[in-house]
Amino acid sequence: MKISLQLKLGQQLSMTPQLQQAIKLLQLSTLDLQQEISQALESNPMLELVEYDDSDQVGADDAQLNNKNVLEIARHEDAKSEDRPEHTDSGEDIDWSHHSSSEPNETQWDQSYSGSAGSAFDGESGDYESRNTASESLQDHLNWQLNLSHLSDRDRLIGEAIIDSIDTSGRLTSSIQELVESFADEDEIEEDEVLAVLHRIQHFDPVGVGYRSLSECLLIQLKLLDELNNPTLAAAKLIVADHIDLLASRDYSQLMRKTRLKEAELSAAISLIETLNPQPGADISPPSTNYVIPDVLVSKDFDSGAWRVELNPDVAPKLRINADYAALVKRGDSSDDNNFLKDNLQEARWFLKSLQSRNDTLMKVATRIVEHQVGFLEHGEEAMKPLVLHDIAEAVEMHESTISRVTTQKYMHTPRGIFELKYFFSSHVSTAGGGECSSTAIRAIIRKLVAAENTRKPLSDSKIAEVLQEKGINVARRTIAKYRESLNIPPSNERKRLAAD
Repeated sequence: MKISLQLKLGQQLSMTPQLQQAIKLLQLSTLDLQQEISQALESNPMLELVEYDDSDQVGADDAQLNNKNVLEIARHEDAKSEDRPEHTDSGEDIDWSHHSSSEPNETQWDQSYSGSAGSAFDGESGDYESRNTASESLQDHLNWQLNLSHLSDRDRLIGEAIIDSIDTSGRLTSSIQELVESFADEDEIEEDEVLAVLHRIQHFDPVGVGYRSLSECLLIQLKLLDELNNPTLAAAKLIVADHIDLLASRDYSQLMRKTRLKEAELSAAISLIETLNPQPGADISPPSTNYVIPDVLVSKDFDSGAWRVELNPDVAPKLRINADYAALVKRGDSSDDNNFLKDNLQEARWFLKSLQSRNDTLMKVATRIVEHQVGFLEHGEEAMKPLVLHDIAEAVEMHESTISRVTTQKYMHTPRGIFELKYFFSSHVSTAGGGECSSTAIRAIIRKLVAAENTRKPLSDSKIAEVLQEKGINVARRTIAKYRESLNIPPSNERKRLAAD
C-alpha cells in the first residue's frame, strides 16, 4: 500500500462557545433562564441590571423591544396593506404594522438588553404565599389530635407508631401484625391494644383516616351519619360492607339482585356513597401549586379582528453592559487587568446576543403557531388543525431540533388558557373528503360525545368510531380507545349510571 498525501475540501459545523451558549439559552425554561441570568450577573462585572430610576434608558429600550416583538395576525383576507407579507397556507395574514423593519445591530446590544423589570430579581416581590405559608402534613395534624387525647403513655406510643404508618391519602400502610412486631422491645403489646388505638385514630379529623381498605374507610364515615335523616343509610352500609366490588364494576343488576333493592333505592344509596371521601387524608396536605409563567402572550384586537403575539415582558430582567467598566477597556493594552475586562466585555456581548436570538426564535415560532391555529383561538379545540414540527421548521427555515427546543417548557397565554407550545402540535387523521383532522380535535369531539351521552347506555368505543365516521373522520376503534384513555375517560361499562344526571 502506497502512502500519499491528499488535499480535500469540505464543510463541517463547528460548535463554537457562542453557538453552544445560544443553544443552551434556547432550551431553558423561564425559571432556568432567570437562574442563568442571575449567575451571569454574578460572574460578569460587565453586565448590570437596569434600575427603575433609569427611566429614560428603560423607556427607550422598551420601545425598541416592543417594536421588534409585537406582531399581529390579521384575520381579514381582503384587507389591503403595502407592508403585508404573502398569504399563508391557513389563509391568515400577518400585520406587520407594529413591527420595526430595523434589526438591532451589535452596537445597540453592546448597550442593553431589555427583557422585563426583573420582578424575579426584586427581593421585595415574588410569591408571598409560598414564602410565608407553612404547610401542615397529615402526620402533624394527627399527632396534634393525639396529644390532646386522654391516653396512657403506652397507648400514646402505639398511636405514634400508627400515625407514622399512614400515607398522605390516609391509608394505613402497615398491617396490625407488623405494628405489633415493631414493639418487640416493649412489654408484650397485643393486637387488641393496637386495634383499640387504631379505632380511636380512625375517628380523628378527617374521619376515616388510618383505614386498611376502601370498604372500611367508607363504613367508618357511614357509621357517623344519622339514620333518621338518611333513610338509605342501611342500604349504603350493606353495599359498602359486602358488595363494594360489584359497585366498582357498576354491575347494577347483580347489586339489585343480591341486595334486594329496587332501582330507586339503589340509586339513592349510591348517591349517598358518592358523598363520602375515599381518601380522607388527601385534603389535609394538598400538593403545592405550581405556577406557570407564560413566555408568550396572545390577545385579540377586537377593533381590527387581529391576533397579537408578543413576548411576556416579565420573563427576564432588563440587562445592559456597564458603560463605566466598558470605558476602561484600552486598545493595544495586553495587561492582565485589561485582558480581563476585554474577555468579560466580549462574553457580555455574546450573552446579550444569545438572549436576543432566543427571543427572536421564540417569536418566530410562536407567531407561526398562532397563524396556523387561529381556528383554535376562535372556536376551541374542535377547530385545532394538524401540525408537526416539520411544518414550523420549514416555515421559519430552521431545523426541527431547534423547533423542539423552542417549544419545550415554553408556555403561551391565550384567551382560552395557558398552554405549552407543544400542545399545538398534533398528528392528523384522514377524512372522507380527503382532508386532515387533528388528533387534538378528535379528542375534543370524544370528550363532547361522552359528556352528552345517555348515562344509562354510554357510548362504546365502536359507537364513537361510527359517530366520527358519520362526520367524515376515519378513526379505528383502537385509536378511539387510545384517545379515550389519554383523556382519563373510563370505558363504557364503568361510565354506566342508574339514572341520567
